[in-house]
Amino acid sequence: MHRSAGAVRSSAIVAGFASRNRTVAAACIVLITALAWVYLFRIDSEMSPGAESMAKMGMAIDADWSARDFFLTFIMWSVMMVGMMTASAAPTLLLFSGMSSSRGDPRAGTMSVLFGAGHLSIWIAFSLLAAVMQDMLHRAASLSADMSVISSSIAGVILIGAGLYQLSPAKSACLKRCQSPLGFLLTNWRDGNRGALELGLRHGMYCLGCCWALMLVLFVVGVMNLVWVAALTAFILVEKFGRAGTWIARLGGLVMIGTGAYSLGAGP
Repeated sequence: MHRSAGAVRSSAIVAGFASRNRTVAAACIVLITALAWVYLFRIDSEMSPGAESMAKMGMAIDADWSARDFFLTFIMWSVMMVGMMTASAAPTLLLFSGMSSSRGDPRAGTMSVLFGAGHLSIWIAFSLLAAVMQDMLHRAASLSADMSVISSSIAGVILIGAGLYQLSPAKSACLKRCQSPLGFLLTNWRDGNRGALELGLRHGMYCLGCCWALMLVLFVVGVMNLVWVAALTAFILVEKFGRAGTWIARLGGLVMIGTGAYSLGAGP
């Protein structure tokens, strides 16, 4: 039985709508990621080696931080998390946009925005905790001017802890959900704007569960060391979407444990 001309036109309209939404979503992802990295490069270009680095960001070096110092640190972490994590969330967001559009839901565009907002809000919440941790390290005089921990022992503990988490069942469970965007959406789908926000929050939680320990490594290599920021971003993409992603994650964990053990043996 042949489909009617009206049905064919309706299918074509829905397909075109889905394609347009995916294109808009992809453009937004590229723009947001690019803006985040431009901001990071701008901060990096204004920083200089030594004690002037934090001062050029408008942050106190030796004195306890003010509310303004803490706010600047929180903004820095938030932008960095957006720059690092938006790309790894892109496949799921684009698939969600296409699926919601293909259902002919007129709210598809808004739903995509809410999904992305839910995902990023989890990382912004993490940025607040990271800023608190950085403030604590600063108050304890354990943080150098380039925003890395001074103590080899603290660095070793961070690396060993992150490495052990890479090998843990919790990491594997979260990584599996991040590795399969379609599987995640099919098993967790929610309709409507509220459903899209809840779905974004849930995906963000799995993403956080997958990557939070890796972010703590920045305290060892330098919070604003963009070479390492880019390297960790690439590592996250490989472990999530590479063919041997699970094994790469475990290998990275073993390397962190080994490096951490070496740091512990190197001294205080």
